[in-house]
Amino acid sequence: MSDFKRARSEEQKEQRMQKIKNAVDELFTEHPYHDITLTTIANKLNLTRAHLYQYISTKEEIFLEICADKRDAYYNALKIAIPKDSGYSVDVIAEVWAGILNSHKDHLRYCDILPTIIETNVSIDRLAAFKKHYYENAYEVSEQICSPLGLSNANAYQLFLNIHFHAVGIDSISKWNPLVAEALAKENIKAPEIDFRANMKEYILMNLNYFLKKC
Repeated sequence: MSDFKRARSEEQKEQRMQKIKNAVDELFTEHPYHDITLTTIANKLNLTRAHLYQYISTKEEIFLEICADKRDAYYNALKIAIPKDSGYSVDVIAEVWAGILNSHKDHLRYCDILPTIIETNVSIDRLAAFKKHYYENAYEVSEQICSPLGLSNANAYQLFLNIHFHAVGIDSISKWNPLVAEALAKENIKAPEIDFRANMKEYILMNLNYFLKKC
């Protein structure tokens, strides 16, 4: 706790905020969102809620910051794996993209609750910064991947959105919560297993071929 009290410089504040984000990310891998409160976060860090309020106003603001970090990690991985001058075929792009999504499912889990929960209870300044960074980077990544194929910037971004929301949805339904599992068992329903990576590769390839026909 004393470490948090001594945080004065911007660098120290960033370090403290990173500790908070790490704690929340760990909690989110173990517990449902609604079971995580500012009290549970403070307890995990051996802090008081008053200390947390020095850095954030709501629990959702922490989740927003984590979502931004994981988004940037995903985008950076895409930019490195599919450079503008790669010359990759659509099949290779689909394979690589699906693999990167498969390695960044933690990002998808945050995106699953982003518009309906996280973005509803954060400061306008934090949300504005988040959105600005999102659009700047989403345009950059989508254009880097798709412009060498001849897609317009508008179609490149539309393809990027299609893939993103499909990935969020498929990843979400692949994670049955205990209540869903119990309900399915009660009705003797065996839900089909989904191979996330294979599903995404097929979907990405389908979208690439669709938009290429519009060129």
